[in-house]
Amino acid sequence: MDSYADHMFTQDVRAEQDRVGMGDRYAKTYANRLRGPLDEDARAFIETRDSFYMASVGATGWPYVQHRGGPAGFLKVLGPERIGFGDYLGNKQFISRGNTRGDDRVSLILMDYPRKARLKLIGHATFTDADDDGELAARLATEGAVPAERLVTIDVVAMDWNCPKYITPRLTEAEINTALAPRMQKLTDHITALEARLTALDPDWREA
Repeated sequence: MDSYADHMFTQDVRAEQDRVGMGDRYAKTYANRLRGPLDEDARAFIETRDSFYMASVGATGWPYVQHRGGPAGFLKVLGPERIGFGDYLGNKQFISRGNTRGDDRVSLILMDYPRKARLKLIGHATFTDADDDGELAARLATEGAVPAERLVTIDVVAMDWNCPKYITPRLTEAEINTALAPRMQKLTDHITALEARLTALDPDWREA
């Protein structure tokens, strides 16, 4: 795997970094950034996401960003430098798939809003009809989800953990329920105890 800077810090980008006195700093910082396969932290992060954003570029030169979501774990690590996911029926515009026919490069942003963590990945994407590769379809299947129509694999070229600054923490409904569960149980127990005391004082209080 390459350094993220090798692909993103172009001559024009470096000029802007130098303009504000950050060029040398970033050069030193990224000299030792990840150049090997996906490590344990990245793999765990990838396989617990329930959504991500993927950008591709079309023939007109305009970038296109698409949201992909599913049950936590629908994005899977298939190898040391390969990830994949099942693609389901959408609005049938096929913009991402069409874009990758001319240029298979994509860029992904994976978010963990509660922990204010963000992982960026770039790589080469391949779209395959699910009926054409049963083995891959089985590997990318997600429990509880309908069968995928298409399969997407991405050979990761580089990755980078991004700064958590300005990420607003957000919780899913399930995360909120988990966080509130102890307090809600305490309230439920308290209400049950109060109802028992009321019943002891007045067995017919519920009918009043």
